[in-house]
Amino acid sequence: MRRVLVKGAGVAGLTVAHELAARGASVTVAEVRSRIGGNASWLAGGMLAPWCERESAEEAVITLGKASADWWERTLPGLVTRAGTLVVGHARDASELARFAARTRNHESVDEEAIAALEPNLAGRFRQGLFFAGETHLDPRRALEALVDKLRAMAVVFLFQAGEIAPSGFDRVVDCTGMARADDDLRGVRGEMLLLRTRDVSLARPVRLLHPRHPIYIVPRADHHFMVGATMIESDHDGPITARSLMELLNAAYALHPAFGEAEIVETGVGVRPAYPDNLPRVKRRKDGAITINGLYRHGFLLSPAMATQAADLLFNASADN
Repeated sequence: MRRVLVKGAGVAGLTVAHELAARGASVTVAEVRSRIGGNASWLAGGMLAPWCERESAEEAVITLGKASADWWERTLPGLVTRAGTLVVGHARDASELARFAARTRNHESVDEEAIAALEPNLAGRFRQGLFFAGETHLDPRRALEALVDKLRAMAVVFLFQAGEIAPSGFDRVVDCTGMARADDDLRGVRGEMLLLRTRDVSLARPVRLLHPRHPIYIVPRADHHFMVGATMIESDHDGPITARSLMELLNAAYALHPAFGEAEIVETGVGVRPAYPDNLPRVKRRKDGAITINGLYRHGFLLSPAMATQAADLLFNASADN
């Protein structure tokens, strides 16, 4: 049985731990934090939306991400919501909607009546939009916690508040520590988010509101919670959310529905996402033999299953050669 050390308990580390354990490896996951959470994965939107992401990403995001919903459903049955994604824009931003439509596919145009049928709380607020029926979403926090529970049931060992662990006790090491293991091509992209709570709005699916300066997405969560995100700032600063970003996110949420103006601000969060120059992830083998998964950018939950599969293939093939 191959003994593998996985460094990092974000979505990349947990998905690769699952792929390795499912293939019979003895897996240990080492995490510097005291528990699951507190990282960029914990603050993610959880949208499995490869066709929407194509608006600003390469075709590879669709190629790598289109099977992610099925992976998550097989791995954690019942946690994936298959309700699609609704993209809307105010009349003054019709050009933004047209540009979004031109850069994406697998969508249908929807008018005011169709928008109201999909999201009754948005009735009368938007004249046109795009509906991506094949997209899905999940709650990242529930998914991470459920994945840890499943991995423990698969005999995966977790070491929290772990310092440096000697690799000599393992046959292979997979490094999924993100910005903590930055290579010379990696940069940090700061993302800020809000968690709001209100009983006055109900959404069945993620809704993206287009705007030339401040586009946002709002993702429904349990118990009348809504995740609002996210800024994209070229910075590796992980300090608290700025006043400017807070106002922009709140103003955009209010523009989607005025009831968000009375919502409770339950939480603000800041995560620094590691990204390569082309914003696509990499699975690499280092000179010391360790395998790295990094550069997931804003696509952690969408692309981590494909990256985990690539890393597991690489590790098992390398082990077979040895």
